[in-house]
Amino acid sequence: MKKLSLLVAAVMLVGALGCTNMTKTQQGALSGAVIGAGAGAAISAIAGGNAGIGAGVGGALGGIAGGLIGHEQEKRGY
Repeated sequence: MKKLSLLVAAVMLVGALGCTNMTKTQQGALSGAVIGAGAGAAISAIAGGNAGIGAGVGGALGGIAGGLIGHEQEKRGY
């Protein structure tokens, strides 16, 4: 579990630093994927499942949701 927490923290740091020259859609997709992966891994580990599968599913769903939200922000000019 300690390795997983370290990996999630490293991915979140890289994700946060890489958002400077990105569109709102790209920022939303990346942020959503990172947050979704972290949440999916944590929920899966707590529930007694495979944290890797939880991270994969959470990252995919978070990336899609974040991309959609970012795209809407871009269209509205936020």
